[in-house]
Amino acid sequence: MAQMIPLEDYVAQVLEALSPLEGGRLALGRAHGRVLAEDVTAAVPVPPWTNSAMDGYAVRAEDTTGACPQTPVVLPVSGDVPAGAAPHPLAAGTAQRIMTGAMLPEGADAVVKVEDTDQNPGPHPIPERVEIRAAASPGLNVRRAGENVASGDPVMAAGTRLSAAALSALASVGLGSVLVRAQVRVAVVSTGAELRDAGHALEPGTIPDSNSLLLAGLVAEHGAVCTSVARSGDTAEALAEVLRQAAAGADLIVTSGGVSAGAFDPLTMLAQAQRGEEASVRLDFVKVAMQPGKPQGHGWVLADDGRRVPIICLPGNPVSVLVSFTTIVAPALARLAGQDTADGGTEPLPGRPRPTARAAVGWRTPPGRRQHVPVRFTDAPTGSDVGDDSGHLWATPTHRLGSGSHLVASLHAAQALAVVDAEVEAVEVGDELPLIPLSAS
Repeated sequence: MAQMIPLEDYVAQVLEALSPLEGGRLALGRAHGRVLAEDVTAAVPVPPWTNSAMDGYAVRAEDTTGACPQTPVVLPVSGDVPAGAAPHPLAAGTAQRIMTGAMLPEGADAVVKVEDTDQNPGPHPIPERVEIRAAASPGLNVRRAGENVASGDPVMAAGTRLSAAALSALASVGLGSVLVRAQVRVAVVSTGAELRDAGHALEPGTIPDSNSLLLAGLVAEHGAVCTSVARSGDTAEALAEVLRQAAAGADLIVTSGGVSAGAFDPLTMLAQAQRGEEASVRLDFVKVAMQPGKPQGHGWVLADDGRRVPIICLPGNPVSVLVSFTTIVAPALARLAGQDTADGGTEPLPGRPRPTARAAVGWRTPPGRRQHVPVRFTDAPTGSDVGDDSGHLWATPTHRLGSGSHLVASLHAAQALAVVDAEVEAVEVGDELPLIPLSAS
């Protein structure tokens, strides 16, 4: 019987064969959801010039001394400053009508909002004069150039996923394009003659193909692009052709099923059939000391253009797929995208704390294997023997059978994977367990 290897060792094997893909520069309008590949500094200050925070009148504050509703200061209006215009300098003893966001005229140091004058808000002809009914102090209703960000200030760090707000910020500091990390293209292949399309009637011995949907969704949730979804029967020849087609537009192939020691497991049959130097597929299979997900495989598929496209082969049971994707495929995607996580997905990205939760129920664990249990967050159990529960998360397996690899119908309730070390024989109520947050939780 083959010896099991630790999860960290297997992940290291997978990552050793992978190199980061080359990124590229994209216009901001095309960069939503991508990962920044460079530290960004401001090309222009924000605001780019000193401007008005209110609709009102630009003035020299000293010209409004003593103004109040009973004794207003009357100033001639020497000009209009709409947003987007370059104003003329403000002469002493005058005012200019100004709109929110418009550039403050040279010589002005304050803006009196329109509500503190005798003028009505809204569009109307520029008045010849304005009554100022509230004294202004220097800086009143003024946004100073660069008070948000100065030119050359750091704005965003490499590794930031570009949200709508992030793209807006990049545009505001004068950028029109950014260098982004590669977006990994992933082909998904499910194996098994027993699989049927979702929603189709099931004949005896057949099951719905839930893994294709699961893997395609996980690929998207981890920032990659699913280029194709295919299904193969249980013959080496059919699988070889499906993998060849999948490799054409992919940087990585992820399969489910066919990695065990069964008499009809197509991936193991394909590996045996492709042993010569002219092989178009190379696969290595190992047993990993984890539960679920013990049987695993990885290697490469030769694409028609000569590229060796890496392949990661996961077990076929859906909970095994989720656990294996989270602990093995996710680090591989991060390596290809140039955004590595730590070993096995059990450690957080640098700078992020590892979350933990206390077990709200107890359960037995498999001997000699690290267990990854889908859990949901619950209230603390009742009773006096669980200690102080303040400030703690509590977690319960999503199904009473724990991490059974076939428990797909309750998988949607999982908010994280609770990690139980291989040396632990049983989890007791109140035990603190590290968590791997799930991508859609």
